[in-house]
Amino acid sequence: MTGHRPTTPAEPAQLAPQYAPAQVETRRYEGWIDAGYFTPDADGDGPAYTIVIPPPNVTGSLHIGHALDHTLIDALIRRRRMQGYRTLWLPGMDHAGIATQNVVERELAKEGLSRHDLGREKFVERVWQWKASSGGAILGQMRRLGDSVDWTRERFTMDEGLSRAVHTMFKLLFDEGLIYRAERIINWCPRCLTALSDIEVEHVDEDGELISIRYGDGNDSIVVATTRPETMLGDTAVAVHPDDPRYAHMIGRTVELPLTGRRIPVIADPHVDPEFGTGAVKVTPAHDPNDFEIGRRHDLPSLTIMDERAVITAPGPFRGLDRFEARPAVLAALREEGRVVAEIRPYRHSVGHCGRCGTTVEPRLSLQWFVKVAPLAKAAGDAVRDGRVRLHPPEMAARYFDWVDDMHDWCISRQLWWGHRIPVFYGPNGAVVSPAPGEQPPTGEGWHQDPDVLDTWFSSGLWPFSTLGWPDDTPDLRAFYPTSVLVTGYDILFFWVARMMMLGLHAMAGRDPADAVPFRTVALHGLVRDSRGRKMSKSRGNTVDPLDWIDRFGADALRFTLARGANPGADVAVSEEWAAGARNFCNKLWNAARFALMNGAYAPDGPPDPVALSVPDRWILSRLASVTERVDAQFEEFEFGKLSEVLYHFAWDEYCDWYLELAKVTLASGDEAAADRSRAVLGYVLDRLLRLLHPLIPFVTEELWTALTGEDSVVVAAWPGRQASGAGTREPPALRDPEAEAEIASLTRLVTQVRRFRSDQGLRPGQRVAARLAGLERTPLAGHEASIRALLRLSAPADGFAPTGSVQSEGVTVELDTVGAIDVEAERRRLEKDLVAAADEIGRTQRKLANPGFTAKAPAEVIEKTRQRLAAAQAEAEALQARLEALPPA
Repeated sequence: MTGHRPTTPAEPAQLAPQYAPAQVETRRYEGWIDAGYFTPDADGDGPAYTIVIPPPNVTGSLHIGHALDHTLIDALIRRRRMQGYRTLWLPGMDHAGIATQNVVERELAKEGLSRHDLGREKFVERVWQWKASSGGAILGQMRRLGDSVDWTRERFTMDEGLSRAVHTMFKLLFDEGLIYRAERIINWCPRCLTALSDIEVEHVDEDGELISIRYGDGNDSIVVATTRPETMLGDTAVAVHPDDPRYAHMIGRTVELPLTGRRIPVIADPHVDPEFGTGAVKVTPAHDPNDFEIGRRHDLPSLTIMDERAVITAPGPFRGLDRFEARPAVLAALREEGRVVAEIRPYRHSVGHCGRCGTTVEPRLSLQWFVKVAPLAKAAGDAVRDGRVRLHPPEMAARYFDWVDDMHDWCISRQLWWGHRIPVFYGPNGAVVSPAPGEQPPTGEGWHQDPDVLDTWFSSGLWPFSTLGWPDDTPDLRAFYPTSVLVTGYDILFFWVARMMMLGLHAMAGRDPADAVPFRTVALHGLVRDSRGRKMSKSRGNTVDPLDWIDRFGADALRFTLARGANPGADVAVSEEWAAGARNFCNKLWNAARFALMNGAYAPDGPPDPVALSVPDRWILSRLASVTERVDAQFEEFEFGKLSEVLYHFAWDEYCDWYLELAKVTLASGDEAAADRSRAVLGYVLDRLLRLLHPLIPFVTEELWTALTGEDSVVVAAWPGRQASGAGTREPPALRDPEAEAEIASLTRLVTQVRRFRSDQGLRPGQRVAARLAGLERTPLAGHEASIRALLRLSAPADGFAPTGSVQSEGVTVELDTVGAIDVEAERRRLEKDLVAAADEIGRTQRKLANPGFTAKAPAEVIEKTRQRLAAAQAEAEALQARLEALPPA
């Protein structure tokens, strides 16, 4: 992928003193687009690797969940591109039926208009105008994040090609008897005036009341418990469990329904929970999904008592009341008749709300279009069970099976004007499906099209193949289907993932079963939460605007923060401090590259020959080989958090903090041959490190890598690890050097111990101190004296050297003369002040632990933490006292 690079240094590139993301990101992104790096050739070389973007709503803007999703997808795509795959990350948007219609209706309201004032055709035209002018802002925001999507293949769920795919799938399922129209209980929003899918309903625990009501009188009475007394107006039975002895005598009898004068039967049904309330429940088939099923089993009538706006329509005094107005009115009437037989008990239960407007959802019996999901769901379950599709992490499979193995038929009709209109026409001879988009069946008097549109999830369920040209056999469909990975949150495993599985397998049934699946792997991540693990919400004030973080810290910092917290299937915690830390990491890389370039580092075409290298050079090359192997393996398992940590610590701790300092010794040694070898190693490792980091932080790595190598772009540079051909790793096994790793590990332990001693003695990090390294010549560190002295700022001992302290580590005794190096009196005052603080902490914790009220009531973990604080304070006091006593006299 990259051309030949020089094996000797060239003129060093110039980098600015500081990294300024705003001056780099837009310029680099537009350069990538212009170069065509993100646009694969369907007939090109190399295996295909495809991801279709989870289509954001056309009304949406980039939120932190999008930023997480896109960061992980982009990391996968960028790595595969570097590995030699034909990578396609296909972008697009969802038309978002309810959300978009609501947005445009609000715009109309500002003009004093409603959609009905315009009529359907003009209203849809207005929505398209809004989409052209204001919709899709998120696409520009994706550019700011660095998404390496193929903009030439951008799709929209309402564009001509995808509309044709939707029509074709509807007709296919209809002709096979898998789409039907029937009256069923559905989720209904009385404000949006439409049916809702399960995912469009948000369930919230709310405080309610459990009310016990006596139906009938005397021996013909039974007490039921309910949280919705207003729906009793539509009751057509009372149900008890068939094995409940309390009500055996009532089964088959009738009771009078209060407030109505109607008599209704008492029936036995195993669905009833004898432990709930009184063990007897009211049955309202037209207003409760469970009651509807009971009604079907017992052939009960279904009485609709509310209209589409949830206003009571049942004859009587409550007619015309809103459902929430009717509830207290019905309860008052029941009390007046003496029907409330027990105190009303508080009852907390889950209540569904419309995800778009927040209105409480009303279960409603309605004539709707449904997909018969049983055969489709079975196929979706089988694809995971037989391994054609892998869910990651694997433990998510159980949740997936719970859903697909017990899926209810899917309501696909919506009472909206914006969306794919159901292609069914009704006429004198019944109903027919339009033969093709835009074509109508024989027209004439009495023919009209169904007014409803299809559920948005129906069209997005076709996304992995409709975006590639299905139902036509296109080059893209042949090259890029099945897609490779679906990256998405675990929260839509059931709703979107399952629908794509069902529809994809059915649409591609003519293919080999292994190639009919919509994706090979589903990689599920969690939700983004704050640093305390709390869900983000505006009411808590803990939401994060990713665009704000990009403005303040840079896109790379946002991406690295999210990737570093991402573990398969687990929620991701973030904080502003972590984003600032990620920005500092980018700056650390920048400074390291600047140092390397200023000192003549260059990137040779291949690894330097280890035989001629110093131990530090061999060590860093060995560590690079190990890190490359680990990162490769972790990418394959979607362990973004782990691979980010590995790269972070290798870059910051090993390359920047240790190797660069060790290389300085060689560069300043006067041995030009050794210095040139270190320059090659400096550049080689930096080259590979920037490639490894590029999928996570593309902008800063692009700027640094092109400065180091003089080549066009790291986007298309070869990945340091495994390639598309599967040919092992690019880092030769000969670079692994356990002896060098052990030797430098010993050196770092010695240096760390002496640095700790220096700090304890109050010595400044840069302050030089005379020291003798006793026993060094008898250890493997004998050849590292110059490095040890440089790292520790130790000068050679002069005549009359008299050590005042020593450190023993790794078989070496480092004797130091600190006399004159520190202000003894100032250090004594500092130590005495710290000793007083430690004594205060000891006193506080001892008093707390001696308090019986604390030890008896506090949780065990709090008591244990207090004991740990006491032990730490006591140890600190002992160390401070020892250092005071070791100070020389003033």
